[in-house]
Amino acid sequence: MPYKSGKTIAVMQPYLFPYAGYFRLHALADAFVILDCVQFPRRGRVHRCEMPGPAGAPVWLTLPLARQPVGTLIRDLRFAEDARPRLDRRLRRFPWLETAGGGLAGRLRDHLYAPLGSVATMLDEGMRLVVDGLGLDVEISRSSALGLDPALRGADRIIAIVKALGGSHYVNAPGGVDLYEPDDFRRAGVSLSFLEPYRGRFPYLLPALVECGVEALRDDILRHSRTACGTTVT
Repeated sequence: MPYKSGKTIAVMQPYLFPYAGYFRLHALADAFVILDCVQFPRRGRVHRCEMPGPAGAPVWLTLPLARQPVGTLIRDLRFAEDARPRLDRRLRRFPWLETAGGGLAGRLRDHLYAPLGSVATMLDEGMRLVVDGLGLDVEISRSSALGLDPALRGADRIIAIVKALGGSHYVNAPGGVDLYEPDDFRRAGVSLSFLEPYRGRFPYLLPALVECGVEALRDDILRHSRTACGTTVT
């Protein structure tokens, strides 16, 4: 089934250099909204990413965050006072990153070693670096800049974001199948699609960019940018 006319919108929490399949949302959407006005999921991937370890098993690269209340929103996250040296030590566990050459790989390395300010800004800038480097044509903004009613929750919040950007179609990650009912969107005049599970080559984004290059990663993302309704990127 083809998409309806109008803008396609994707909305997702910002992840720290996630798997390549995350960026299929950027490939399919006209606009991508960083969902930063929601509670920080402490066991999620907002502040950490999986990296290949020395024995092949994945290990976590985690941003050193300050202790904050349970209800802290993603936009309000803060780094720990000693975050820079702690993060430097963690990054040194991945020598292939420190020796990355120029181009996008070098820009990402510089980004990771740059002075730390806002957590949300670091995640935003990292996402934009990848999207720009991969040549994906998508507008990126933050939900916290839309002036949404803070009482909105779940599908109502997503629908409000889509409409605020003039969208008529919402594309979501595979996990959204268990979160959203198509009828809720249909009643609001918004069509809904979900990505198929990612079966590409790159579960780890940073090593893929450093060792395989932009062209291979972009080709993989576009090749697997398919929704359950059968729409693909050309």
